[in-house]
Amino acid sequence: MGRLVPAVTRALDILELFLDGDGTLSAPEITRRLGLPRTTVHELVTTLAARSYLVQVPDQPGRYRLGVRPYQLGSRYAEQLDLAAEGQQVARSVAETCDETVHVAILEGMDVIYIAKVDSTHAVRMVSAAGRRLPAHCTSVGKMLLASLPEDALAARLSGDQPLAAMTDNSCTDPAELRRHLATVRERGIAVEQRESNPDVNCVAAPVRDTTGKVVAALSISVPTIRWSDERQAELEELAAKGAGELSVRLGHRRRNV
Repeated sequence: MGRLVPAVTRALDILELFLDGDGTLSAPEITRRLGLPRTTVHELVTTLAARSYLVQVPDQPGRYRLGVRPYQLGSRYAEQLDLAAEGQQVARSVAETCDETVHVAILEGMDVIYIAKVDSTHAVRMVSAAGRRLPAHCTSVGKMLLASLPEDALAARLSGDQPLAAMTDNSCTDPAELRRHLATVRERGIAVEQRESNPDVNCVAAPVRDTTGKVVAALSISVPTIRWSDERQAELEELAAKGAGELSVRLGHRRRNV
């Protein structure tokens, strides 16, 4: 590995400061936060502004915000992202941690489509495949994705009071009951399926977000009932949330500081 160039490192440190707060900073604020010499900050900010990485804030002399160049680079990065490929890598990492089957799925209408999958090494495990389609309301990934929809989009999918299709005796078939359940999923940020798509399998799922914060997929961990318990559920909920968070970061999402 080559030597890091101090000037480049400092310039990147300056750019990353703009990810927090209101997105604007003055040279004195940058100097204080990074502990750099004032002349160094002035030279770096001047250079970054000359290359459109920073621009001065209109009507606020001496304050800067990110320029168009970081946006252009970010857009090019986003164009090269492949949700299925990124999902497969993260699913593999999660599966190696828990040794259970991990899926990444997207929503299409009232169905989910699995776009990535890594199997457990256990002899008893969930049998499925990438590309498989299942009713969303019967799966943890599907419930997570339905719960993340805007109200009008959800209403369009759950219009009327006709019973929903059942995959097992535990499947939720009442649209009103499903809505109540989705409200809980939305509040918790985690979806749980208990033998609703397969009589011998339980699942947990967490949301995957893109650079805008929109939920674009969900990551789930599926466990045969013989290995399921309250303690195991809690462990896997935490792991699913962590895995979904990692995939979200790969897609450009960045959690906002509260």
